[in-house]
This record gives sequence, C-alpha cells and structure tokens, in this order.
Amino acid sequence: MKKFSGKVVALLMAISLIVGAGGSYAVFRFVQNQSEEKTAAVAGGAVAPDQETAKLKAIHDLIANEYYKKIGSQELYDGAINGMIDALNDPFSSYMNAKTASDFTQSLSSSFQGIGAEVQMVGKQVTVVSPIKGSPAEKVGLKPKDAIMTINGKSTQGLTINQAVNKIRGKKGTVVKIGIKRSGTNDLLTFSIKRDDIPIRTVESKMLKSDSNSIGYIAITQFNENTDGEFSKALDKLENEKLQGLIIDVRGNPGGYLQAVEKIGNLLISSKKPIVQIQNREGKKQPFYSTLEKKKGYPIAALIDDGSASASEILAGALKEAGGYPLIGVKSFGKGTVQQSIPMTDKSELKLTVDKWLTPDSNWIHKKGIKPTIEVKQPDYYYVTPINLKKGKTFRIDQTDEKIANAQKMLEATGQNPGRTDGYFSKQTQQALKAFQQKNKLPESGEIDQKTADALQQATLNAIKNQKHDRQLNSAIEEIKKELN
Repeated sequence: MKKFSGKVVALLMAISLIVGAGGSYAVFRFVQNQSEEKTAAVAGGAVAPDQETAKLKAIHDLIANEYYKKIGSQELYDGAINGMIDALNDPFSSYMNAKTASDFTQSLSSSFQGIGAEVQMVGKQVTVVSPIKGSPAEKVGLKPKDAIMTINGKSTQGLTINQAVNKIRGKKGTVVKIGIKRSGTNDLLTFSIKRDDIPIRTVESKMLKSDSNSIGYIAITQFNENTDGEFSKALDKLENEKLQGLIIDVRGNPGGYLQAVEKIGNLLISSKKPIVQIQNREGKKQPFYSTLEKKKGYPIAALIDDGSASASEILAGALKEAGGYPLIGVKSFGKGTVQQSIPMTDKSELKLTVDKWLTPDSNWIHKKGIKPTIEVKQPDYYYVTPINLKKGKTFRIDQTDEKIANAQKMLEATGQNPGRTDGYFSKQTQQALKAFQQKNKLPESGEIDQKTADALQQATLNAIKNQKHDRQLNSAIEEIKKELN
C-alpha cells in the first residue's frame, strides 16, 4: 500500500491565490518529486539549442536593439515565458518572477493581512474561488464564482492573476474597492473591503445536541500544515465526550496540503480503497491508502458546497467513495489537477500542471465537481447581494427592481413576510419593511434607504449564522439520526 513519503512536501490542488498584504499566498503547496538532477537541469536552462530557441533569441535581440524605446531583457524573457504558459490555456499553471515567487512562499501557518479571498483565473477573468470563513471578504458578502471586474475602479481586463493580487493586497486597516459581476445579476456590485488579519485557525468543533443524540461537528476551513493536528485533537475531544455521530463540514474550504487530507483520512477511512489516486500523463495511476484497518463505530456525514475545492474535494470524494458516507449540500467546485513547483536559479518559479488526481473509484471531477449524495440548497437569502444605493436614492411602493428582490429575501431572513420575492414593492412588502424598521429602531418610512439596507444586510448575516436556518447542517443531523435509530 502506498503512503505519502515524508520527502513529499505537498500536493498542489490549485494555483489559486489568497490575497494578502505581503504578497500572493498559496492556498496549496506542491509535490517535489523530481530528482535533484532533473530540477537542477530545468532550473539552469540546460536545454540543447535548436531552431525555435534560436529564433526566440533572435526576436529578443531585434526588439532589444531596434524597438523604438528601450525595454529590459528580463521583461522580454518574462513575457515570452508567460506567452508559453498562456498557450497551455491552463489557469493553474503559472510563472512568477523572483519577487512574486518570494512573496508566494510565505507559509499558511503564519498569520497574514489582506481581504481573505482565494482567487484564480477562469478563462481570462480573475474569479473568486471562496472567501475564507471569518475574513473581511466573507463578511462583506463575496461569494464563490464572483468575477472580479474592477479593482479600485480600474478594469481587471488583461491582468494576470499575480498582477490582480498585487493590486488587491495591502496593509491592515486600508480599504480596497472590488467590482464584482455575479451570476443572476446584471449590476456591477461594488464592495469596499477593509483589509485585516486573516484568521488562520483551520478547525472549529462543537457538540450538537438533537433530541437525545450527541453529534460531533467539525468544520475545516482550509488544509494547512497544522490542520491534521487540530482535527485530531478536536476528534479526540468529541469522542471523549461520547459523540454518537460526526458531521464534517468543508463548505467554503478552498483546499490545502494533501498531507493533511491523508492524515485526516487515516482517522476516518479504512484501507479497503485509496484516499486518492494520482494519474500521470501516460495514464498510470498511483493510489494512496489510509492506514486505518476498519471504519469508525459511529455514522459520519459531510457537508459540501460550490466553494469546496481541491483538497477539500479529495476528502469529500474519499468519504463518499471509500468511506461510504453521505455528502450533503450542493455540487463542489471541481478542481482535479496537480501542480508542481519548479524553482529556477534566479529564484523565479514555474508552477506547472503535471498530473490529475482521481477519486477512490477513479472518477476525475475536474470542471464537474462532486455531486452530493443528498442535494440540499440553502434559503434564497443565503445568496443575496448587498444593496448599494446611490446617495439619496430610495425604493418605495409600486417600484420594481432587482435590489428590491434582494431586500424581500432579506426580510424573510429576519422573520418578516414580504409576500413575494420578485422585486415588485407591494403593499405587503411595505408592511413587512415597516415592521423591520420598528423592531430595529429605524424611522418607519416603509422605504428602503441605505441605512435600512445596511440593517437588513446585517440581520441577514446574523440569520445565516444561526444553526436553525442552516438547511444543509440540519439535513446532515437528520441523516445521522436515521443511522442511529
């Protein structure tokens, strides 16, 4: 049975970046499985010259000597390298110059400052994979698959992922304005996000009480070098408290170290099937197995959503196919390739897609995601966008607008009944709004101004944090209870 070697640093599931103040923070590390000789040869550029490389050099010299203005040689070669990467049409392969590579290597185990959103290129568009739980990006309402159209009022068109990250990052307390295009809305949504310390604790746990049942709950927000240790301690604590079932939550988890997934898998999944399989370009599969001989003596369920990506998909796939445990929620993100980091002698770095990863049953989930065993969508107000009004603008009875529809969904989150959620400001919507304003000590105008809109947004966020509104979690609890009864 194959196990991950101690020499394997980590497996990159995506070249996505977390936006931070000091640089671009990798959500994932990489497998360093090349021999030192091969890496050195690549890094040193030990490639026999041929017609194509000679042509590249000739074009470089022509531009350097004849172009109407001076341009640096390094800039030309960086452009040529980026052109080769672009030709791959692979958002997960990337070249970083020495400075960016230096920034990129900061460990996830240390704290950093920024907005806390993992981003990647989708086509040629900088796109949110997932905001980190508890981060400024999550608090203002950024969502998975949000397309970042502008940064501080300037278009992101033509920017590389690293250039976009450099523009978003900044020091704690400073503000960046992000313009978002979101599926289902025609408006450009603008978020003013104050950069802050990004939370680095990756595991949260508690005991849930339901009827006479004690059900353990462990949420994993990322997989960093400490996650497996945090998970093990949390699981031990819950088992010592006599849990009868376990829910593992990887919703909004953008991924991380494969070693952490392997070690967590060793605690939950028996060795009958691999946790994951790595497939090279020739189609050869290398399976990696758990060391656990038999399953846990209590039922397990897992929660996934469209922000569950990469390493979290590996764990979800292993729980479903190797463990036989149900997945509850909605289809995951769909990231099924492996990247390797190759350092160059000038301290620049190439990150190249080198393999696929497959589930225990040899399914490749790339661009497909993992389907839940039980599909459960959250209430509509989980997906509403903040309401930003122009100065002095209000919405009132008999008007129709997409933002009114969002307000109606928010009213439902607060326990008020607007009568409809189609964007028409009805008499019943007005009555529900007045009741909300009265309860929150706002002027009872029956109109939506910015102050009321902000109060609705905060009340909705508070509702989302309340377990009784979490349909997916409650469905998982019921699934565990079925197994116990």
